[in-house]
Amino acid sequence: MATIYVVRHGQASFGAANYDQLSALGCRQAEVLGHYFRDCDIQFDAVYSGDLQRQQKTAQLAISAQPDLPDHHIDPRFNEIQNDEQIKYLLPELIKHQPALKQIVDSGATDSKSFQKIVEASFNFWVSEQCQDERIQSWASYSRGVRDAMSDVMSAHGSGKTIGIFASGGTIATIVAQVLGLSGEHTYRFYEPVINCSVTQLFYSQGGAKVSLSYFNDHSFLDVLGRQLGESLVTYR
Repeated sequence: MATIYVVRHGQASFGAANYDQLSALGCRQAEVLGHYFRDCDIQFDAVYSGDLQRQQKTAQLAISAQPDLPDHHIDPRFNEIQNDEQIKYLLPELIKHQPALKQIVDSGATDSKSFQKIVEASFNFWVSEQCQDERIQSWASYSRGVRDAMSDVMSAHGSGKTIGIFASGGTIATIVAQVLGLSGEHTYRFYEPVINCSVTQLFYSQGGAKVSLSYFNDHSFLDVLGRQLGESLVTYR
């Protein structure tokens, strides 16, 4: 058997001109994550991330604590779901039929809780059979890309290997749903609760013939180490 640790990036810069960069807290979360891996003697044979800045930076900071620096491979198939694109094209239609959602939009939706409700509505429509908007990447295309990326990683690394994948909440939710054999309509339930820099562990057999979920969204180390260091390290966004 081999092990994959799937990690969500550290806190990004919500509300800033460039969301796709780690906040100061996000950088600290990634550093603490790296210390956790090091202290638990988790040495990666290879590391992957999407090409988003927040994913790459989290990986770089986390693996900098490794005794032996692993190769870092960039694969855009691990990028986050394109929320901005979905909201742009799907939200105008959704608010016609959902008064509560329209009220959130009309109020400006400047806080992260309101924004998350918009993401939820857009995502759940996107994965449904009713969504046929050709202006955006389809759920079938996105989820197939994630599945193929995971398959390629498992095929490239044999038994006994330890692999790190630094991705985003939607990507992680998609991976977990696929491992559990669940369809798109069940994926969002794994999306919303994913903590920044949390760890999801998978086991796989040679070539990925069998993949098992060991644990999902573990962030206990952030809570424990944060308390020891006198820092608040647990964030959703």
